[in-house]
Amino acid sequence: MKVLQNNPIFHIPLQNQTELISVIVAAYNIAPYLERGVGSILNQTYRNLEIILVDDGSTDGGEEICDRLAEKDDRLIVIHKENKGLADARNVGMDIAKGSFIGFVDGDDWIDADMYERMLGAALEHQADMAVCRYRRVYRDHTEDASVNRIVVFEGQEALQYYVEEREEYDIQNAAWNKLYRREMLEGLRFAVGKWYEDVVFSAKALGRAAKCVYLDSAAYNYIIDREGSIMNARINSRTFTDQIPAYRERSGYLRSLGREDLADIHDYFVCKRLLLFYNEVKKSRLPEKKEYLQKITDVINEGREDCDRIYQCAVASANEKRKMELFLKSPRLYWCVMRLNEGVILPIKMRCRR
Repeated sequence: MKVLQNNPIFHIPLQNQTELISVIVAAYNIAPYLERGVGSILNQTYRNLEIILVDDGSTDGGEEICDRLAEKDDRLIVIHKENKGLADARNVGMDIAKGSFIGFVDGDDWIDADMYERMLGAALEHQADMAVCRYRRVYRDHTEDASVNRIVVFEGQEALQYYVEEREEYDIQNAAWNKLYRREMLEGLRFAVGKWYEDVVFSAKALGRAAKCVYLDSAAYNYIIDREGSIMNARINSRTFTDQIPAYRERSGYLRSLGREDLADIHDYFVCKRLLLFYNEVKKSRLPEKKEYLQKITDVINEGREDCDRIYQCAVASANEKRKMELFLKSPRLYWCVMRLNEGVILPIKMRCRR
């Protein structure tokens, strides 16, 4: 890993913009956001773009906006298709993409004007298979941006490792949209159709394939956090059990297939932490499926109880998290009582003592 401070701006003069970038935009019932999102791509300082706008069966007038935008710029290709979900829409775009580099933008987000110039410039400068940038989290009332003025060049599986370890200093994340990929590295790789959390496995496999990855530690993508109706804003629901948890299992299996038992155990450790958080969230909720979901989470945890000793010996494991899991495996009811006691009594006392 090489860290370059004072992040240089990789400007590519117009006459040197010879690499075609295919940008795939999936759109479904996001009419109020489309013009801003697509417009931010059309206005990129890097002009050699093929923008594939996949209308996934919109019924809110977005389909007409797509056609109108395409009339203004011949770089924009519109595909209207039956609604089959985000994964299928992205796959359709990938199947026709002609670019030597491929990127994704969600139609309700937007990107900075120089995002692709910066990312491609960095990828070419460092001969990387993949470029990743930090992103802003855009809420209704504020924006969070933890940008740092540096570039990090990861060799081999370093980027995959830091991604699995969920390192906060590297905002790599599951998302497909803060990344730019060389076309060759995505050969045969597609999103799981009909599933939510489709990025979980896709991003792991992409990072696993990259011989070199360059990370731009300054935000260039603007991600809307709290849009109503967004899949990412959905709390615990049936898809948690049919899609999200199975995706985690598949990612763990992929890491083991690479011979990275160490990363698979670290990944499983974070999944265990997440499962306990899911349990806490459901326990506090008024969901009509509350009893059902609590039992499902308990069953998932119990299915992996024989692996817990090994998982909680991984490099990033916390002794406190291990105690929580051991308590849960003894008795979910006792675990919850202790969590409530800690949250309602012990933590407030500690906070008062610190003042």
